[in-house]
Amino acid sequence: MADTKMAAVQAKLQVTSRDFQKLEAEMTSVIEARQRLDAQQSENEQVLKEFASLKAHNTVYKLIGPGLVQQDPTEAKANVEKRLEFIKNEIKRVEGQIKDQEAVAGKKKEEIMALQREFQALQGPSKA
Repeated sequence: MADTKMAAVQAKLQVTSRDFQKLEAEMTSVIEARQRLDAQQSENEQVLKEFASLKAHNTVYKLIGPGLVQQDPTEAKANVEKRLEFIKNEIKRVEGQIKDQEAVAGKKKEEIMALQREFQALQGPSKA
């Protein structure tokens, strides 16, 4: 009977460990997405700084396909500002995902630790 219970606890421990590994992999991809958003935010903030240093006689071009097309500086600046707003909202969403996944991973880790303690307790009396 003790062997059956040990086998059941060990099987549950393996399944829970696999679930935890999947959560860690998902967390890694979400963190990578967050890093990409940080890079995009930095790039767009740099472009916004460049717009601030433009003079009235400067010309702004937009890359469309293989060619450059002249664009209104005010419209270009508005587009960058909208893009920055979108990126900031995405960062907030991704940070929420990270917090949620950290909470789930913490619970899963506690579950694994409890199963390990239970497994060790079952092994203890049989060795004595």
